Amino acid sequence: MNLNDLQHPASTLRQELDGFFVEIDVNQKRADIVLMRPPYNVITMLQREQLRITFEALDANDAVRVIVLRGQGEHFSSGGKIKGFLEASPEHVSKLAWNVAAPARCSKPVIAANRGYCFGVGFEISLACDFRLVTTTTLYALPEQKLGQIPGSGGSARLQKMVGITRTKDIVMRSRRISGQQAFDWGVATAIVADADLEKATNSLVQELIGFSPLAQRTAKKLLNDTEDASLTASIELEGHCYSRLRSSQDFKEGVEAFHEKRSPIFVGL
Repeated sequence: MNLNDLQHPASTLRQELDGFFVEIDVNQKRADIVLMRPPYNVITMLQREQLRITFEALDANDAVRVIVLRGQGEHFSSGGKIKGFLEASPEHVSKLAWNVAAPARCSKPVIAANRGYCFGVGFEISLACDFRLVTTTTLYALPEQKLGQIPGSGGSARLQKMVGITRTKDIVMRSRRISGQQAFDWGVATAIVADADLEKATNSLVQELIGFSPLAQRTAKKLLNDTEDASLTASIELEGHCYSRLRSSQDFKEGVEAFHEKRSPIFVGL
């Protein structure tokens, strides 16, 4: 077979992105995935698959160190296109959680900048990110009970890991909305800021993250994800192996030398 005969859905993504666009700032080592279906940035079935492929493509892009997921306008996303659930095949629907988990599988830090409505799949994909920045306007919810359904893209599972079964039942079984402040108080959100300061806070976190070793960042993220369900003994053992691997890295050597020379380190990710 000729390699030109092989096709991949990503080959047409750049021209046919459904409901979002991508910005890459090489100088800031940053990529933004921006939801743009106003006014509520509803997410379609096709869009979920395209978002997954986009995260995979950005993960392989050496110019990108940090990925930001945000929405245009006053709302992040009110959730999925409801009619799409009835139109999609059972096989397609079974892939929803895999697509939405793309930020978690991505080896690079992913920030969700959440303002306004962040419901359903909008909340679920945010929960799959590493950092969630919220504002005083943010409302989180998993409203699927109102449709005679349950969250289907990992929302209830991830939320339970973060806040426990009692609070998760309160949110899922009652389709209850929680504010940005409550999300921060419960440990769901990384930080809460005034609505007008969300972009500033996002920029600040990006700048902080790109100052660290890319190799150490990737290692830390994978370690924490891999040990979330592990025993304490297994987690400590794996942490030790990861520490040992980083011990021989160029970045660790640079970090130690920079510390003793009282200068900022220059990390290269090796």
